[in-house]
Amino acid sequence: MKRRLYFLIGIYCWFFIMFVVQKPLFMLYHWDLYGGTPLSQWLAVMWHGRGLDLSMAAYLTVLPALFTAATACLRGAWWKPVFRIYFVLIAVVVSAITLGDAVLYSFWGFRIDATPLFYLASPADAVASIPAWQTVVILLLIVAYALLLVWPLWHWSGRIPQWEKPRRPWLSLTTLLLLTAALFIPIRGGFTVSTMNVGKAYFSDRMELNHAAINPVFSLMSSLAKSEDFSSQYRFFDDAEADALFEPLQGGGPSVFPTDSAQWVKPGANLLLVVLESFSGATMESLGGLSGVMPRLEQIASEGILFTHCYANSFRTDRGLTSILSGYPAQPTASIMKYPSKSQSLPAISKSLRQQGYDTQFIYGGDADFTNMRSYFISMGMNRIVCDSDFPLSERLSKWGVPDHVTFDEVYRLVKEQPEGQPFMKMFLTLSSHEPFDVPMQRFEDKYLNSVAYTDSCLGNFVDRLKQLPVWDNLLVVFVADHAFRYPYNVQNHDIEYHHIPLVWTGGAVRAPRVVDDYMSQTDLAATLLAQLHVPYDDFTFSKNVADTTRTRFAYYTFPDGFGYIDRDGAAVYDCAAQSVLIERNDSNEVRLKRGKAYLQKLYDDLASR
Repeated sequence: MKRRLYFLIGIYCWFFIMFVVQKPLFMLYHWDLYGGTPLSQWLAVMWHGRGLDLSMAAYLTVLPALFTAATACLRGAWWKPVFRIYFVLIAVVVSAITLGDAVLYSFWGFRIDATPLFYLASPADAVASIPAWQTVVILLLIVAYALLLVWPLWHWSGRIPQWEKPRRPWLSLTTLLLLTAALFIPIRGGFTVSTMNVGKAYFSDRMELNHAAINPVFSLMSSLAKSEDFSSQYRFFDDAEADALFEPLQGGGPSVFPTDSAQWVKPGANLLLVVLESFSGATMESLGGLSGVMPRLEQIASEGILFTHCYANSFRTDRGLTSILSGYPAQPTASIMKYPSKSQSLPAISKSLRQQGYDTQFIYGGDADFTNMRSYFISMGMNRIVCDSDFPLSERLSKWGVPDHVTFDEVYRLVKEQPEGQPFMKMFLTLSSHEPFDVPMQRFEDKYLNSVAYTDSCLGNFVDRLKQLPVWDNLLVVFVADHAFRYPYNVQNHDIEYHHIPLVWTGGAVRAPRVVDDYMSQTDLAATLLAQLHVPYDDFTFSKNVADTTRTRFAYYTFPDGFGYIDRDGAAVYDCAAQSVLIERNDSNEVRLKRGKAYLQKLYDDLASR
């Protein structure tokens, strides 16, 4: 029994050690990028990448663990070649991925994913641009690395015929199977709400350091698990017709900065962007919803700017965050946040403001590694990320992390202690109005309504305190939902009402109260905000400046395999899988349906090209 346990522990530790050693070797190979990096950062790369390494080592150990458990009942010398064949195959595959990744990084600038597989249909073309001598060197290195990786495993497996027969085979079998099951703890990444993902290795605002921390085998496996050929999806029109239909709908440049009555806020104001978890227009009276649920936001809206026809792009937080910050529409079959190699190329409000000298920060009371959020926000130019691990254990009182009254206090402290004269942008994502709606307040019997009322009271107290600070005079506070919630409970994912959300601007930087009735999506917030701050927004292809009267005013959202297009005169909601119109509002005509299809097609063209 002991020999079997030592054998498995040795396999796991050897895989882990080899993955850790890969990181400094990768950095040495790319000395032009990492040559001037302090030793502390080399160590940080290995430390922050350990989670992916532990996870990948566990993946590779599962099959040997099952084989080892089987030897407790099915003994024989034939087990030795079984193990050795597996180890040789793994060594070759890991070696090829590792060396291939190191070479490709020089050209692509991101760690290996499923992209190279698109070129393997024609191997000759795939290596045509690589000199023959370099191809030979790479192959020799793959063989050498595979031999190094397999050597101790080959040696250990040679002792398998010497293993004694367990005195109690079924007890040994049970113990070994339990040990195998325990491997799923590092595979999953622990017991938190977020499972292991590439973003957990991100720790620095230097993207190349984050890339160095990634385990290339894990990166490829993760990409394959959710790989999509985006360029082949949603092909409604030929390219020319899609371009023509999309042209009046697109946002971006050239940037148009407002003047006179269209200048709603002070240019150059500081920005506090508060993303409200699951806040729905159905619970805000001024948007046609229930009364009494969010009285504080209603009051704030009456003193600031209320957008009455803003619609969430999707139904999930990860999609909503990229829609808000990057002005990038949500996808019905994917989430760009889960593809770090693609999401890092997006524009962002924080990127643009950081280029203007703003200090940028993201605050969240939950797990910042959930759905690759950390990698996304670092890529989007956030100087610092504050999350659940920055709060004492005694304050992590709910399933999702720190309740909103505590995190609002922290945001207030961060704003109050911001160095004078340093422009800043802070983005704060609330969490208490997420299921299971566990909040320290009881006002409504309905748990969702009660959680919204609780967060509303927190944001109201927060604004009251902000008004007492000198920073208030030049501060723009934006409240926007990441997505809505199915309330009333009979609404469906595709319903227009389901996507209606609050968008409110307040702060001393707001020049006068205003109601904006134009139809818009979350994606339009980026261009509209940057225009008001007199910051260029040319690279936000899908984000429209609502104050620019030359742009087509419409809202767009997606749901699983479908989309909705809404403007002042009508709406079209379409199910792509069924190829049927689900909703037509005000005798919606074919133009809206065509525009919605073209918009989705151009979105997937863009997604495929990133």
